[in-house]
Amino acid sequence: MTDCVFCRIAAGEIPADIVAGDDEFVAFKDLHPVAPEHVLVIPRRHVASLDRIGDLGEPAAGRLLAFVALVAEKAGVTEGGYRVIVNTGRNAGQEVQHVHVHILGGEPLGPMRCTRGSGS
Repeated sequence: MTDCVFCRIAAGEIPADIVAGDDEFVAFKDLHPVAPEHVLVIPRRHVASLDRIGDLGEPAAGRLLAFVALVAEKAGVTEGGYRVIVNTGRNAGQEVQHVHVHILGGEPLGPMRCTRGSGS
């Protein structure tokens, strides 16, 4: 997809701070990190969201997770631990409609989710 920013990064049309890459996946530093290490991992093939991950095929979906683990090691966060996040859809905060895995680490990350500010 020529209008997808992540497809253009994967194709080398838009510069990014590449951490790792192979024929199927590419990892690059997030432009707006929320942790000392914040890397995005994407498939080179356009897949809109985790809901459509089957479009990659099961073997490639499994290799995606293995690639995420390799990137976490390259980023130096495996010893202290890291968080993997895949936002899917509007309510989850998915901003780019190309499946991407966030790897966060480099410091204690706190709770998984803030509690809601409700009146109860």
